[in-house]
Amino acid sequence: MNDTMKNHPASVWALAQRAARMNPSIIREILKVTEQPGVLSLAGGLPSPETFPIEAMREATAKVLADTPKEALQYAASEGFGPLREWVAGALARQGQQVTAGQVLITTGSQQGLDLVGKVLVDAGAPVAVETPTYLGALQAFAPYEPIFKSLASDSSGPLAEAIEQLPHDAPGTRFAYVLPNFQNPTGRVIPEARRQAIVAAAQAARVPLVEDNPYGDLWFDEAPPAPLAARWPEGVIYLGSFSKVLAPGLRLGYVVAPPELYPKLLQAKQAADLHTPGFNQRVVHQVIKDGFLDQHVPTIRARYKAQRDAMAQALARHLPQGSEYAAPQGGMFFWVRLPEGCHAMALLEQAVAAGVAYVPGEAFFAHAPDVRTMRLSFVTLSPQDIETAVSALGRVLKRHLNEELEEATP
Repeated sequence: MNDTMKNHPASVWALAQRAARMNPSIIREILKVTEQPGVLSLAGGLPSPETFPIEAMREATAKVLADTPKEALQYAASEGFGPLREWVAGALARQGQQVTAGQVLITTGSQQGLDLVGKVLVDAGAPVAVETPTYLGALQAFAPYEPIFKSLASDSSGPLAEAIEQLPHDAPGTRFAYVLPNFQNPTGRVIPEARRQAIVAAAQAARVPLVEDNPYGDLWFDEAPPAPLAARWPEGVIYLGSFSKVLAPGLRLGYVVAPPELYPKLLQAKQAADLHTPGFNQRVVHQVIKDGFLDQHVPTIRARYKAQRDAMAQALARHLPQGSEYAAPQGGMFFWVRLPEGCHAMALLEQAVAAGVAYVPGEAFFAHAPDVRTMRLSFVTLSPQDIETAVSALGRVLKRHLNEELEEATP
């Protein structure tokens, strides 16, 4: 046996085929880079820690441990904490959804909800329709179940209804279409009322169910978004929500609202995955929110994020090179920028980090045919002053690159 074989013995582990479809999140990899001293990050989709209700959490934790310590620290029901499920159903009913607590499944973050949906609905080779572009985490959640992704033609108002209408012809047997109607990650776009009506009508006609992901819907700045898709077609829509953006992501609390015929299978998948979402966390969150806390807390988040949105819009107008395309989002956490011709966002990332700023190249958010000129910029974790500094540095990198391109092209 030679030295190489001694130092690197053959592995006894055989990976499942689905493991080959699991890839690291480019966002998580970029976040590692942003830990370098002096790098201002516009990359991570992280809520501002300044919005975390620390004192309310402290008080709620003390009360839960004082009143129901044994129950909070014991195994719990797979469906979730009953009073929290009732709260979710009530909150959604006020948005116009026809929901009972019996349709609410509390998950370990809404990301787990995506995984459960994939596990229950997707077979290898089955088509799954997604927006163009779409949330990277959803692509990661569904990919191990080996779907064939079908990219829906989309514009600044979301997926085109006619693209959904064509699914029976373009992708027969499509299991569902995954959509983010409110302040989408990554584009920040919101689907307007007329398009929502058209999407639901098209999905009903095509008999294609919808998976509606809504982590950002409460983070509107000037006007609340239209009613959810689930309010228009309760039996044909799975709805996902989250407490991460309005309380704290470290709690890992989300929920799935499913039509009654699907709920038992999602519950079984949840039981197999982790038995239940931490009961202690659920009780603490319910204690915080049960008396209307979010009615006062969420507006403070909106005001903070709106000021940061405005700061970024002003900085982009000042510093991005001519030919850049973007629109100020009306809520959420992100700007979506398309750079001038000749810019490759992934290729320029290393230069940007060296200049002290990080972003997420947009190509990771496309199931097919990525647009390499796009990038996602988060505005909620930096102060207006730091946003100005970061965007100024980004602008210098982009303009220098374009000048170099022009010089090379000049005879």
